[in-house]
Amino acid sequence: MSYIKTETDGHVLIITLDRSDARNAFNLAMSEEMESIIDRYEEDIHLRCAIIQANGPTFSAGQDLIAAAKGERSVTKGRGGFGIMNRPPRKPLIAAVEGQALAGGMELTLCCDIVVASTSAVFGLAEAKRGLVAIGGGCFRLPHRVPHNIAMEMIITAEPRSAADMHSFGYVNKLVEPGKTLEGAMEYAALVVRNGPLATVASKEIAHRSATEQWRDEAGWRIQEEIIKPVLASDDLKEGLAAFAEKRDPVWKGK
Repeated sequence: MSYIKTETDGHVLIITLDRSDARNAFNLAMSEEMESIIDRYEEDIHLRCAIIQANGPTFSAGQDLIAAAKGERSVTKGRGGFGIMNRPPRKPLIAAVEGQALAGGMELTLCCDIVVASTSAVFGLAEAKRGLVAIGGGCFRLPHRVPHNIAMEMIITAEPRSAADMHSFGYVNKLVEPGKTLEGAMEYAALVVRNGPLATVASKEIAHRSATEQWRDEAGWRIQEEIIKPVLASDDLKEGLAAFAEKRDPVWKGK
């Protein structure tokens, strides 16, 4: 049984959670499916951006607690929780959130670089209400994405916040009317895929690592130089410069 649907639109991969009868909660099989999809996304040179959305009224309620009660953990060998949390893709990832993104569902959005949310969406780390801990990245990623006191409130009270609140904190990039999140996410994706794919991936890696590893200036310059070496030696760099000089759109090859 497939719990996740995929389709492509040009250079964009659209990933749709499709277990609405279980509020798009993740069991092990769904997690393994997600890992396989993310692996394919990483390997496909033609795909430059991905969007995660969901069918049904709930984006994701997180871990399938019925499966968890039976001892099943939604953790894969390669990418960890939900097949993505420990090792999100190096390529850009956008969340298109309708309805509730709770517990692991919110942690799934923490794996994303840009979040588009409906005005009716809700975000929350609800784990503590069930005697659980948000170990899918929630407890250590959220304090880097919103003010520390807001992160602590959400973590230790386990109460959700509205999409409007999360937008005011800077967590949600764009608020849209219900039913318009994929459209809003595709607008961002169009801006992403027009750029050099190698440069985009390297830029994401620098930004992510500098935030999570707390680089000091000296280390930052050295590590950044290593990351951008393939970009500086690429055909895409030559193409970008030639296209600028010739006043035309570049034709990226991703190499």
